[in-house]
Amino acid sequence: MRLPFFKVPNRLAIAFLAGLLLVQLLGLAVWWVSWPPSGPIPLSFVVPLDEAAAWQPLVADFRAQNPDIRLELVQGDYNTDQAKAIYTADLSTGSPQHDLVYMDVVWLPWFASEGWLQDLSDLLPEAELAKFLPSELAAGRYQDTLYRLPFRADLGLLFYNQVLMAELGVEPAQTFEALMAQSQRVQAQGLVPWGYLWQGRQYEGLVVNFVEVLTGYGGFWIEPSTGAVGLDQAEAIAAATFLADTMRQGVSPQLVVSYGETESFRQFLGEQSLFVRNWPHFWKRANQNDSPLAGQVGLASVVAATGRAPQGCRGGWGFGIAQNATHPEAARRAIAFLTSAAAQQQFVLNSAHLPSRTDLYTDPEITGVYPFFPEVLEALENNSVFRPQIPQYDQASRILQTYLSRVLTGDSTAEDAMRAAASETRELLATS
Repeated sequence: MRLPFFKVPNRLAIAFLAGLLLVQLLGLAVWWVSWPPSGPIPLSFVVPLDEAAAWQPLVADFRAQNPDIRLELVQGDYNTDQAKAIYTADLSTGSPQHDLVYMDVVWLPWFASEGWLQDLSDLLPEAELAKFLPSELAAGRYQDTLYRLPFRADLGLLFYNQVLMAELGVEPAQTFEALMAQSQRVQAQGLVPWGYLWQGRQYEGLVVNFVEVLTGYGGFWIEPSTGAVGLDQAEAIAAATFLADTMRQGVSPQLVVSYGETESFRQFLGEQSLFVRNWPHFWKRANQNDSPLAGQVGLASVVAATGRAPQGCRGGWGFGIAQNATHPEAARRAIAFLTSAAAQQQFVLNSAHLPSRTDLYTDPEITGVYPFFPEVLEALENNSVFRPQIPQYDQASRILQTYLSRVLTGDSTAEDAMRAAASETRELLATS
């Protein structure tokens, strides 16, 4: 009959012990959360393969000056499109692995419109922001908010073989007509098999080439502020026709439809053409000790229609911070360091990429290695064009690539292809 007497104390004891255990577990949890991290804060970003070597010294310098942050360079055999795919997949999870977002200028409106990026308007003082190219800062804004701090700029240029140009006894072409005529002259003299090389593969490089020619004819692709589409206008048809004519008239090889930047420049360095359209950083490759054309390569603006100013297409990369970044303050410190004048100067000297800070274009150390930088600055400010900065850019680019490729391979006329591209682009903008 005494059994119930003993059950009550046992139950109370068990409850007391359980409560004590719960308090201890809560205390451990608070200690775990509040305890300082045992090692440096991990921070990473993805870069395309062709930039990785130039980034290594900057990453090492940052680590030396910021021992509490472990900055990691995520590198692999990535091209630009693959880097974009990595970031897109990462940011869309809502719990990104990479706090730092190193992005191409055309990704910014898409990433910002998805809510994937943090506002960086207060990352640097206004006096420091004023030292960047105004156009580069503007390209980092979406709906008047700064989401991307520019690190490096880019601009399409025309490379030419100075020895062959001296043989012709003329200045480099400034018009479409002169480009074709000079190309045909060196070919007729048997000096090179081709006159002009460019990027015709179905990828973003094809769009860049088209935009330069289109703007050179006075046309436009998409007007971001109004949504107007100009692909079915006479200027766009003329631009697509010109690119196809370079092959039809034998100035460019049929294989140009398989060329990217590297393939076209390799052919140029092999003394296979008079001209090649490419980005400024290829000048460093042209003048390496093992280059057949070291000291013999000149630079000029891309060409345009008679009476029109040339417009090189703008590129460029910069940094953002993932909206749900695990270590946003560490990411802000890294961006301030990497976009500083000293860091950019080091990167430019190692890579020949264009800086995003205005003063570096006349920096004596830089111009001593790259004497063409002051002229490039003038072109950036006065003779350049951005691709349309819209959230739907990726889809619009794929539409344009598809129809341009049909023109280049002879599967469609320029008129039919451009009208179809315009129709699909308008539908895209209307339904997005």
